[in-house]
Amino acid sequence: MGTAAVLLLAGCSPKSPKSLYGNNCGICHHSGDGMPGSVPPLVGRIDKIATTPEGRHYLADVLMHGVSGKIMANGQPYNSEMPPFRYLKDEDVASILTWLSARGGAADAPAISPADVAEARSAGKSAGQVADEREALNRLHPIP
Repeated sequence: MGTAAVLLLAGCSPKSPKSLYGNNCGICHHSGDGMPGSVPPLVGRIDKIATTPEGRHYLADVLMHGVSGKIMANGQPYNSEMPPFRYLKDEDVASILTWLSARGGAADAPAISPADVAEARSAGKSAGQVADEREALNRLHPIP
């Protein structure tokens, strides 16, 4: 098999960030564009949120504990509930978040580490507490 075919297959393996995203997040967030009014877009936002330690902490909390309630994303209102994804391994969550960050197009897109996810996993938060964390983060570093 040629190198290009091997690389193509590796990019679509069941454990690739793209596959992990598609099987877990893409069900609602689709290709990363979300659904107007109910599911916020991710592409072009995750990288901006992840530029600060507080932003990376928040993103890991969202995946580990979910988030609920009204939010604004790219100036549009959304009101839904995202479930927690605690069943995923820390490495897989970090891989998904880092892949989404890289899709924002920045050459130096921030990475989320498995340690960031492990720290979030160890906190006993509710989806409502994560929503409160989002509000505090938005005051400190406006969330797109």
